[in-house]
Amino acid sequence: MLLALVLLQAAVSGTIERTGAFANPRLTESSGVVVSRTHPGLWWTHNDSGDEAFLYATDSTGADRGRVRIPGVVPLDAEDLASGPCPTVPTRCLYLADTGDNREMREWVALYAVPEPAAPAGPADLGRTSAAPSELRFRYPDQPHDVEAVFVTDSGTAYLVTKGRRGGVAVYRVPRAAWAGHGVATAEFVQTLATGPAIGLVTGAALSPDGTRVAVRGYGAIAFFALRPEGRLEPHGPVCDIRGHEPQGEAVAFLDARRLALTSEGTRFGPGPIHIVTCPE
Repeated sequence: MLLALVLLQAAVSGTIERTGAFANPRLTESSGVVVSRTHPGLWWTHNDSGDEAFLYATDSTGADRGRVRIPGVVPLDAEDLASGPCPTVPTRCLYLADTGDNREMREWVALYAVPEPAAPAGPADLGRTSAAPSELRFRYPDQPHDVEAVFVTDSGTAYLVTKGRRGGVAVYRVPRAAWAGHGVATAEFVQTLATGPAIGLVTGAALSPDGTRVAVRGYGAIAFFALRPEGRLEPHGPVCDIRGHEPQGEAVAFLDARRLALTSEGTRFGPGPIHIVTCPE
């Protein structure tokens, strides 16, 4: 059943503070961000297409804290990063989403789950390699989609929110059990989100630490949803206006129940800025 959820609220301004910019000159297109639960104060991020499979360690100031290579992975268009339980081992993983598809023509896309690495020693720590990742190749049940927003629940279910290039913004999910299969899995359609003009194209998503709220961001606003037990998303609170602060805002992560980290791609005039926003409830 096609379920459209309409956000009727007008966007309201959040309290936003610029806390830094990325110091690593290689980190030019931060496309996903995770606030580590394992290493206090450490953030992980990655570049958009055109880079190797590196996880860059940083923090709220954008400091260069080293990088970690994910072995055996050559992403085509890595667009988001999520944190959740590993699909095959009893520890916590980072999920690199190679799900970008600007032309919406890819036969299949992939998630890579890698056990969260040890924190690098600093900017000079360039040779560290993570454990071997698990790979899940999957397709959508209807047509290819461009996806830049992914989050993973505590049950290990991966949710994918389409960018909305055509046919609206759709939500799909892949259960943890799919990682035990062979070949290319098929994601399950969940619902369509009528996010409205404030959000526009979707560039990132994040799950709150308690697993009950989802933030879905665009270039100029963040919408919030309650994650219901059956897996649907329902609007929860006002849309948060963040316009005018980022050159190209791509990523979002919860710091705690109310504050969110935002990262952006850089420009030829400077590196990507980092902001922390507190949105009205």
